[in-house]
Amino acid sequence: MDKKFVITIARQYGSGGKTIGEMLSKELGVEYYNKDLILKASEESGINVSLFANADEKSKGLFHKLKKKNYGGEVLDPSDSNFTSEENLFNYQAKIIRELADKESCIIIGRAADYILRDRDDVLSVFVHAPHEFLMEQAAKKHSMSEKELEKYIAKIDKERAEYYKLHTGREWTDARNYDLCLNSSKLGFERCVEEIISYMNVRFK
Repeated sequence: MDKKFVITIARQYGSGGKTIGEMLSKELGVEYYNKDLILKASEESGINVSLFANADEKSKGLFHKLKKKNYGGEVLDPSDSNFTSEENLFNYQAKIIRELADKESCIIIGRAADYILRDRDDVLSVFVHAPHEFLMEQAAKKHSMSEKELEKYIAKIDKERAEYYKLHTGREWTDARNYDLCLNSSKLGFERCVEEIISYMNVRFK
């Protein structure tokens, strides 16, 4: 595809959103960004990468209660007392996401990228979800846990992602209205999800 585009993928844990993103990256011949966004934000800001990692798609309960406004795009000066705050960490990562979207076609996983880039015409936002049984089955391939432990782990990760999204966007993470395309990966399979996203792109960006 000659036209520049960005695909953002939000995903339930175990739904295969990350795998679908990697497959799309290879199929379309574009870069794929996930945890490397943290490193880029650290390099840009000079803030230790461990602080970004600790706040990655998570939110601290107290900060959630104190926060008064959603993401607005501003980053703070290093002299500001809130320079390493959760909000500023998010804003630096958002700055990287916007710069990547300006520069190249790419796939961006999670981190409220759909909201950060919501006003752009060249962005396709996707939410990948699946039933509980499928999430458990996929997660069990990566973690040696009891069924009960795995259930708690999946619930914890998705709760953190939902709170992170709500904190910075004011929106509900699982609300279909936030996305252009919602895909049930258990019914389609990963390869068909890739095909459906590309088909949607061909209509949307023709």
